[in-house]
Parts: sequence; structure tokens; C-alpha cells
Amino acid sequence: MKIGTGSKLLFIGDSITDAGRAKPVGEGLFEALGKGYVNLVAGQLGAACPERRIRVVNMGTSGHTVRDLKARWKTDVLDLKPDWLAIMIGINDVWRQFDLPLQSEIHVGLEEYERTLGELADAARPGLKGLVLMTPFFIEALKNDAMRARMDAYGAVVRKLAKSRKAILVDTQAAFDAYLRHQHSASLAWDRIHPNTTGHTILARAFLRGVGFGG
Repeated sequence: MKIGTGSKLLFIGDSITDAGRAKPVGEGLFEALGKGYVNLVAGQLGAACPERRIRVVNMGTSGHTVRDLKARWKTDVLDLKPDWLAIMIGINDVWRQFDLPLQSEIHVGLEEYERTLGELADAARPGLKGLVLMTPFFIEALKNDAMRARMDAYGAVVRKLAKSRKAILVDTQAAFDAYLRHQHSASLAWDRIHPNTTGHTILARAFLRGVGFGG
């Protein structure tokens, strides 16, 4: 596995990452890491390789876009000095364009998304041993669905940035698509965004595969 002994692994993103984590810093006892994929990743790492003493921190915040991440990047990432950083953002950047179409001032267009996410990755990179970029996703099998198509465009930006920044890419959309070949999206998320335990497990497994975790 690529994450070494004594590493501090920090996850940041929106509500999918947040999943009810403790505030202001998601770390500690009593579901401080939330009830989602971050907690599942921590459990797998702790159970399978306790000798590595990997410290997991959850800094996801519900409702956030890449614009919000920029506003809290210093306090929630740089000041916490992670060794490994995993970023999954973009769902709200796309969603607000569809559920609040008239409020254009809160929309994050594709160019701003790419520029800002690249800037954030570059700001964090000097202090990191490893960077993981996770695509945003929409749990919808029909690729011609308007929101799915837009989300795919934002995912393509993440793939591009992962390549240019020499980051590990975790394609969460591909992970969900594999499931959707067998089951309907309703079995994972009523709104096609916020996954149940099975959906969070899909995310956790995709992340762990990305960092070379063999179980």
C-alpha cells in the first residue's frame, strides 16, 4: 500500500465526505469521522494494518463547492499538515446549476472549477507525500441525462488534473457505473447523490484500490 507508516490522511469535500463528522475537526471517538466512506476507509486501514498507525481526519462540509473549499483551505488543510490528502468535490458545483438554476451567482462553472481545484492542489502539494483526486459522481446510469452529462464533464477535469499533478485518480463514477449494470440507482440513493451504506462502501473500496490497499 502506498500510504506509509505514521501518515496523516485527510479527506476534504462536501456532504458525501462530511457524513455527520465531528466539528470543527473530524477526528476522535464516537463517530467523529462520520458515518460514510471516510469512516469505512479508516476501519479497513486500522483493522488490516494497525502497525502502520495511519491517522485519518475528515474535513468534509455539507453543501460545499470548490469555491467554499478555497475559503477554508488554510485552516482545514494547510494548517493541519496532512501527509496524504484526498479531495472529492464538484457535486454541488453541478447540482446547484440544476436545483437552483436561477441563482447563477452561486453556480461554479467548469472553468472556475478547474482553475480553483488546480490552485488548491498546487497549494497543498509541497507538504504532501501523496495526493488523491476523486471524481464527483451522479448515481444515474443514463449518460444522456442532463445532470449526469454535466457531472461527467467535471469528472473529466479531475482526471485531467490528476494526470498533470501526478496525483492518484479515484474514478468514483466508474465505480458506481459498475454497480448500475446490475441494480437501479434507487437502491443506492433516493436523490442519486447521497448514498446509503452500500454506496459509501463502493466509494471506500474505490479509494482503497486507488492507494493500493490489498485488504
